[in-house]
Amino acid sequence: MDWGKVTYIFFSLMSLTTTAGFLYEPNAIALFLAAGVNVISTILKIGVKNLLSAELLASSLVADLHLIPAFMVLTFTHNVRMAIALAIGAIVANSFSIALALIESARSQEKDTY
Repeated sequence: MDWGKVTYIFFSLMSLTTTAGFLYEPNAIALFLAAGVNVISTILKIGVKNLLSAELLASSLVADLHLIPAFMVLTFTHNVRMAIALAIGAIVANSFSIALALIESARSQEKDTY
């Protein structure tokens, strides 16, 4: 088992689920946790070396650029609707990232069987 892959998939899923948790309970702490986990996920994806690594990193950066401004909007302007809208954008980016990871996993399993 590739523990590096397990770790970055774990943080990718954690990014998605913590952001979804913010949609359920929109408060600054939940959004801060979602942004923090997503930043960790982005840092872990920097070291990934596979066919779709650029796409994985780009999708994680997109999620960062949604969650960090969402936290600032919620903290400084208390505009919950705008923060939720940005968080939904991060969920779309994280879902895309998970889909890419699944595609990459399927491709690596195909190579292992031949």
